[in-house]
Amino acid sequence: MTTHTATAFRIVPLAVPASLDSPDARPFRDLNALDNLVCRRDAGHDYFRSAPEESLPGWQDQTDNTRLGYLAYRDDEIVGAVSITLPNEEGTKTLEFDLFPHPDHWNEGIEDALLDIVEDVAAERGRPIAQTWTLHRGDAAGDMLPSPTGYGRIPAHDRQTEFFLRRGFTFAQTERNSVFDLHGSFDLVERMLAESLAIAGPDYRVVTWTAPTPAEYAAGYAYVLSRMATDVPSGDMVFEEETWDAARVARRDERLLKGGHTVSVAAVEHVPTGILAAFNELVIAGDPAGATHQYGTLALKEHRGHRLGTIVKCANLLRWREIAPESPRVSTFNAEENRHMLDINEAIGFVPASYAGAWKKVLDA
Repeated sequence: MTTHTATAFRIVPLAVPASLDSPDARPFRDLNALDNLVCRRDAGHDYFRSAPEESLPGWQDQTDNTRLGYLAYRDDEIVGAVSITLPNEEGTKTLEFDLFPHPDHWNEGIEDALLDIVEDVAAERGRPIAQTWTLHRGDAAGDMLPSPTGYGRIPAHDRQTEFFLRRGFTFAQTERNSVFDLHGSFDLVERMLAESLAIAGPDYRVVTWTAPTPAEYAAGYAYVLSRMATDVPSGDMVFEEETWDAARVARRDERLLKGGHTVSVAAVEHVPTGILAAFNELVIAGDPAGATHQYGTLALKEHRGHRLGTIVKCANLLRWREIAPESPRVSTFNAEENRHMLDINEAIGFVPASYAGAWKKVLDA
């Protein structure tokens, strides 16, 4: 598949540039700009804004995942795009994608043409399960589509909702995007950390680092990252187990650092065994006044009940004040049925900002 043509627009594959100064870098910049525009329109805020240099290393190093992009142009204007991610581990059956038809050009056939390419790639690569997410405003009104998990909902007549239902996708889960004010009081965070450490007791201790990951924590960190696929509520989505080791952690760190990111990790070590029982990641890109993003947070199932989730969240927020004092907020996503983690977030001071709908389609064999 090289070039897809359709009435009044053309779709071309993305060539990943060697650098953003390369003569062929414009399509990559176009993809990033369209991603920002679509996220801002759909979520109703600018918390997900990114710069092309942040994501380029993740496209250049495809050791762990294969990434493909396709861009739709009308004359010289980008009117849509799709990015596709395929895990490289043997035996995987899933494909994830992000669809970015320009909001001003819906119902012109662009979204269907781009999704056709996704399904073609899935068939060619032997991936029978295609999955994606849609963003929705926090103040959306009107008829709502309830999540099959029984928790959360999204607008029933949003253009994206109607489109994916028409194309045979099933609504699988609602995720809540919450934000924490980094310029407000931290008194409650400090108190919650102290109380939770007292409850956890001497068998658990906090360890922290800023990427790259120190060698003494690399194996333990790899293990808790691998558990994200199995220990986090997934609704009707399919999250396949991932193989992580110290080398994969190092590759991930390198991609993030090359993209100008600062990464702070707060973890809890189980002293009797030496394993990392919980972790939290806070990440900011090159703009010191940009939004902070919480990546992974997890307390291993076998260590729950000791306030470890609260400990890693609070410890990292307190550490973050010194690392990124200009950042105005932390943005994070949680499944609406993950009531335990949402309870922690709400107690700390996170408030809802927007929502995401998870979508899955099992393709014909």
